[in-house]
Amino acid sequence: MGLRIWLGSIALASSLAVSAAAWGQVKQDFTLVNKTGYALSEVYVSPSKADDWQDDILGHDIMDDGAEYDIAFDRSDKSCFWDLKVIYHDDDSSAVWHDIDLCTVSRITILYNRQADTTSAVFD
Repeated sequence: MGLRIWLGSIALASSLAVSAAAWGQVKQDFTLVNKTGYALSEVYVSPSKADDWQDDILGHDIMDDGAEYDIAFDRSDKSCFWDLKVIYHDDDSSAVWHDIDLCTVSRITILYNRQADTTSAVFD
């Protein structure tokens, strides 16, 4: 009888671990990495269906080149698809990405190519 209880506990624990892992996959939290060679003065993350950019998540801070910034979401946010906008500190130019699936992305690295004058992103 003790063995059955123990096996039942393992099955329950395994079930809870799978549920927790599945729940963890829908978290939209991610790390933003600035590898552009320039500072960013503003960063916006808004649901893809939103009509505006909402608040600058940096506030009054500047995100220096090489910096990493952890962006955490309220657990009540259920949407997986978000838009990202960054604004460069030196000339106020911007780059925008739409429909990023933050339920599958945990790291976004922003890059700038001087020769092509383009900003790109790597989604991991």
